[in-house]
Amino acid sequence: MDFEQKKELIRKCFQYIDDRDSRVLELYTEDVELLFPKFGRHHGKASIKIFAERLSKMLNYLKHDIDHLRFLDAGETVVVEGREWGEMSDGTQFPDGKISQGLFCNIFEFRDELICSVRIYVDPDFPSHDDARIKALAIASV
Repeated sequence: MDFEQKKELIRKCFQYIDDRDSRVLELYTEDVELLFPKFGRHHGKASIKIFAERLSKMLNYLKHDIDHLRFLDAGETVVVEGREWGEMSDGTQFPDGKISQGLFCNIFEFRDELICSVRIYVDPDFPSHDDARIKALAIASV
């Protein structure tokens, strides 16, 4: 696969995720690695299903700014930076634009024209409810 084909596969992956379309599983190898904060590192499509089910219970919806993703080509690895927004199951919208910015960075690895690894680097506290760490790290108005 060339870089453009990898980018298109990644865009399709985000679209399937946003649409909650189970065809997303067709984009992964059987032994796919998934890393997500608070979920940990797991392997296999069954782990992807479990992760999706758990995230679906937390969120009414999630959307990615697919048109403005930034890609970095590193051969069989592609780094993607982007923006996301959505709504928690309690109706809270995110990001708040103050603490949470809706930014993420994912690292995708490819094998045999499929995604064999996705490592997702994002703060899973989408609505900024982790008061203890926000108080410890946030800067009061400058």
